[in-house]
Amino acid sequence: MDLFNPNTKQNILPFDGEAIYHGLVLGRKQCDFYFQNLFEEIPWKNDQAVVFGKHYITKRKVAWFGDEEYDYKYSGVTKQAHIWTPKLLQLKRKIEELSETTYNSCLLNLYHTGGEGIAWHSDREKALLDNGTIASLTLGAVRKFSFKHKETKRHIDIILENGSLLLMKGTIQKN
Repeated sequence: MDLFNPNTKQNILPFDGEAIYHGLVLGRKQCDFYFQNLFEEIPWKNDQAVVFGKHYITKRKVAWFGDEEYDYKYSGVTKQAHIWTPKLLQLKRKIEELSETTYNSCLLNLYHTGGEGIAWHSDREKALLDNGTIASLTLGAVRKFSFKHKETKRHIDIILENGSLLLMKGTIQKN
């Protein structure tokens, strides 16, 4: 591996899964264009979760898109997928090309401030492909993304830049 090559991609996790940071995959103008379009055109709704029988409505907003209008359940709440928009399809194709993986759906998350986020979790719903790849494209503000190993509790943080791509794959969701 060439550490001085900015195109070198490496696993940032020491073991038990892969988190491949591609860095910037979109230019500033592209980021601004897609962010503005998604901000205005997506039917954003506050996310919901049921935790220990209690129903919560979060500050962050979400929208679910996919190849079909199917249902997806996580955190005790069922979401119905919208059909891909033309702009989301453009981003999907770019990510599929870079990741050499195909995707059938996408959960968009809208964080209004740095105080919003998601608690520690693993995506382990039965509808998901075992050891499948999850692609995370960041648009907008720079954000910290954290990993915590389930057994060792070791934390690894990465700063996701506007226009950057992070791929999570292998046994990452199990560990």
